Amino acid sequence: MKNLFLLLLIFSFSLNAQETFTDSTRVQNLEEVVVSSVRVKDNMPMAFNNISKKEIDKRNLGQDLPILLNFIPNVVTTSDAGAGIGYTGIRIRGINSQSTNVTINGIPYNDAESLGTFWVDLPDFSSSVENLQVQRGVGTSINGSSAFGASINILTDKISEKSFFQSSNSIGSFNTFKNTFRFSTGLINDVFEFSGRLSKIDSDGYIDRASSDLKSYFLQASYKNKNTLIKALNFGGHEITYHAWNGIDLQTLEENRTYNPSGLYYDLEGNSQFHENELDNYQQDHFQIHWTQLFKNKLTSNLGINLTNGKGYYEQYNENGSEDFITRKWLDNQFLVFNYSLNYQGNKNNIIIGSTYSEYDGDHFGETIWAQNSGDIEFTDQFYSGNGLKKDFSNFIKSIYQVSSKLNVYTDLQIRNIDYKTYGSTSNLDQLLVDKNYSFFNPKAGINFQRNKKNRFYFSLAKAFREPTRSDFENNISIQPEELIDYEMGWNFNSEKFYLSSNLYYMKYKNQLVLTGSLDDVGTPIRDNSGESYRMGIELESAVVLNSEINISGNISFSENKNINYITNYDGVSVNLGDTEISFSPKFISSLQLSYKPSSNVDISFLNKFVGDQYMSNTESDFSKLDSYAVTDLSIRYKCKETFLFSDVVITAMINNIFDKEYVSNGYYYTYDDTWSNPNAITTIEGSGYYPQATRNFLLGISFKL
Repeated sequence: MKNLFLLLLIFSFSLNAQETFTDSTRVQNLEEVVVSSVRVKDNMPMAFNNISKKEIDKRNLGQDLPILLNFIPNVVTTSDAGAGIGYTGIRIRGINSQSTNVTINGIPYNDAESLGTFWVDLPDFSSSVENLQVQRGVGTSINGSSAFGASINILTDKISEKSFFQSSNSIGSFNTFKNTFRFSTGLINDVFEFSGRLSKIDSDGYIDRASSDLKSYFLQASYKNKNTLIKALNFGGHEITYHAWNGIDLQTLEENRTYNPSGLYYDLEGNSQFHENELDNYQQDHFQIHWTQLFKNKLTSNLGINLTNGKGYYEQYNENGSEDFITRKWLDNQFLVFNYSLNYQGNKNNIIIGSTYSEYDGDHFGETIWAQNSGDIEFTDQFYSGNGLKKDFSNFIKSIYQVSSKLNVYTDLQIRNIDYKTYGSTSNLDQLLVDKNYSFFNPKAGINFQRNKKNRFYFSLAKAFREPTRSDFENNISIQPEELIDYEMGWNFNSEKFYLSSNLYYMKYKNQLVLTGSLDDVGTPIRDNSGESYRMGIELESAVVLNSEINISGNISFSENKNINYITNYDGVSVNLGDTEISFSPKFISSLQLSYKPSSNVDISFLNKFVGDQYMSNTESDFSKLDSYAVTDLSIRYKCKETFLFSDVVITAMINNIFDKEYVSNGYYYTYDDTWSNPNAITTIEGSGYYPQATRNFLLGISFKL
């Protein structure tokens, strides 16, 4: 509350110092400045996709943002609960979310310690997204940790000139319900606007007991005058989800694919039971201020301030022989960010200078809240307690120089310094003592050649470094930062009825932090340095307008993803397996969309997604293989005619997986050494777990706007 009061005080002070104006075009341009320092433009030599609010709204019936991005190039999405609500994930170019940089209004969203992005903490955030950009590869310099395969930067709702009230509601399979209310005052006296959103999502999940109870909000106060735009935002969410990250083995997958072992225990009579509070309970609140200023049409500045508070736990029933006890593992953290950018737009040169400072302070501790037959456990005991403190300071300068009317040169230099310290114990270590300081230099350069209005060619070269996470250090205290050199080359062709984009990439890694396939004691994927490795491929994207009613769009990605001379231990011996497939990296991914518009108020879309075979390990073990799958969705959208009461009424029906395919998009793989069966030999035992995805299911939504 104190922090909110401070933000409102700063906002109120700023209002008294400004003038008024009514140029809405300039306001929109100023809003884009908030993310301009981290975004790619059409004249920059990189592969990217821009997603508008209109495109997001077509599929936004309650599923998380990663699921809504499922059909862009080289993407694989996952859902623990199986239906896209709750804990979800996204991999781009086979690279896990810990290596994907995410920003909201230029503010880093990745958790500073784990580098993960937990979309479940911001339920229905898609309803407050104005647009977003997905960059593949290293991309442009961004705020926060470097992108090692992709970045997603989000711009939240723009100022609405007109007042409105909107109610969006949906129902669906697995007792899914979503209720969203949005409003805006419109521009008051041409300078002020207040807007907001409240959302509630409930779902039982496809997997047994994988329920989600999700609440979120978004509040925005805006002020503008001729050359100034100031926004104060407060948004957040509270999620309560039943654990579903344990997965199931192959036999269970074949016999009872919705089974969830989480929370299983045996009562005193030996009967199996499930702990009803085997829950993840976490709240996260964000406070942001953005001040954008235009100076004489050529110089623009943007200041961003962010405070994120997060606190919550997950509860777990534990059995250890005859001892039963229930624990809660807590995380209580704060994340403070300051960033500033200055953009000069000259006749031939566009220069952006930016700085970001962030500080993360996170407390980790566990407590026992109940015990049976465990006389030595006291409820007040904290069985572990530790802290992580991370400071991150980066500076960059970018330039786009127009050599001629057709050719421009892009340069981008970033220096990033990180100081990370931990102390105390963890749930599996008596002491986790990390004291690391990293200094990274991340240079990027490229050329863009616009041959004519239809053809664009580009080439870029980038180098980047990325630090390990807290869980990386927990599993291997000597783990090293990863290093990447990224080569990108592309050609875009764009005509009135046909579009084609092709991008070739070669990503050469040193000490890449690849997923081993295993999970730690809290369900976090374990990573390790793989030595030398590379990813190379081609990404093709196309759209064809056949006539006024039908258009077809799609994308295909072919890739090779290899560890070079991968070494592992098997049967007690160190083995060099040569070049092996990198885990969770399918060679082939495609999407196809057929859109039919029989009238101005009806849209029908068929969407197909294919993901090729992939391994969950780096050893190409058959135990770790995930089979290819193809899934088809159907979407029907009907917009009613304007009435005296409603300016907009939209009915949307989605049938996901219409052919009722049984498939798995994610899982885990583990090994352990058996020294008991034969005391004279070590035998490596392999195992795997799977996260089944939902069979045929539906979502039906209706939206009213006043």
